[in-house]
Amino acid sequence: MNKRLFTYKKSGVDIKTADKFVKFISNISSKKKGKKKLNNIGGFGSVSDIPSSIKKPKLVACTDGVGTKIEIANQLKKYNTIGIDLVAMSVNDLIVQGAKPLLFLDYISINKIDLYKLKSIMKGIFKGCKISKCELVGGETAEMPGTYEKGKFDIAGFAVGIVDEKKILNGNKIKKNDLILAIPSSGLHSNGYSLIRNIIKKKKINITKNNFLKKELMMPTKIYVEEILKLIDKDLINGCANITGGGIPDNIKRVIPNKLCAEIDLNKIKTQKIFRWLKKNEIEDNEMIKTFNCGVGFCLIINPKKLNIIYKYFSKRFKPYVIGKISKGKNKVKLNEKINWYSKN
Repeated sequence: MNKRLFTYKKSGVDIKTADKFVKFISNISSKKKGKKKLNNIGGFGSVSDIPSSIKKPKLVACTDGVGTKIEIANQLKKYNTIGIDLVAMSVNDLIVQGAKPLLFLDYISINKIDLYKLKSIMKGIFKGCKISKCELVGGETAEMPGTYEKGKFDIAGFAVGIVDEKKILNGNKIKKNDLILAIPSSGLHSNGYSLIRNIIKKKKINITKNNFLKKELMMPTKIYVEEILKLIDKDLINGCANITGGGIPDNIKRVIPNKLCAEIDLNKIKTQKIFRWLKKNEIEDNEMIKTFNCGVGFCLIINPKKLNIIYKYFSKRFKPYVIGKISKGKNKVKLNEKINWYSKN
């Protein structure tokens, strides 16, 4: 072989290693129990069934990533949970409109294929899909030397859900005097990590030696699919919001109809230790509220008469509690009081 000849492998792209990764995905996908699925892994496109039980099906599509949480994963060399985050970021958006997650696709771009790293990420994606009861139908892995530095990568997720036209949550059911409930988060979820990383850098914190931060920074995002779909099926909620980037105010106002206002009592929010740690590191209240979920991962808007029924659908850790109500008003969100950073869960 002429060593002077150019090859794809010499340019930094190893197709054989990529093929091994695809085979790994295909193998763990084929082990999935239940009714027989179409074999989509490795093909040019995926084929999926639309449930026949839905009379007037509407498709809902979402896409998202996990942001710079992947940089923390690289620092800690821990990759088995960010796949759960990836699924959560999309499926938690789907359920806001009442949609049941149907299928999921991933996109991974990386400097050089690292089978250990990619397999760990993929196991998390499969776990997230299992929790969400949706099918991983395919994806793409791109080896991109020169675009990413050594060891660097990015991931993105794409989810499609389905909802009966009559079950769509579009704000029409939200009324004056409805209650706003907070469902606790599992921690930071996947937002605000650029700010967190800046604090870590400025304070010269070695997170590899800090057991508290190691646990909290890689805590996977809570997937709310099972609980929320049960509530939708029983017609127990009038609206809901996934609390991601922009915090409580920016996400709540996206589902509030005109001429109504979500009055939120910040003092009722039950904070968690990681948010108290962030507050101690010189972050103003307004910055905390608009950057982080502050312990509220998801919000429900309900008729007050249904409050006690709703409680039984949640475990103790994620039991909802009242943080506000819907009133008349031109501004879609009104924040009352201040967060008590020492009101523990």
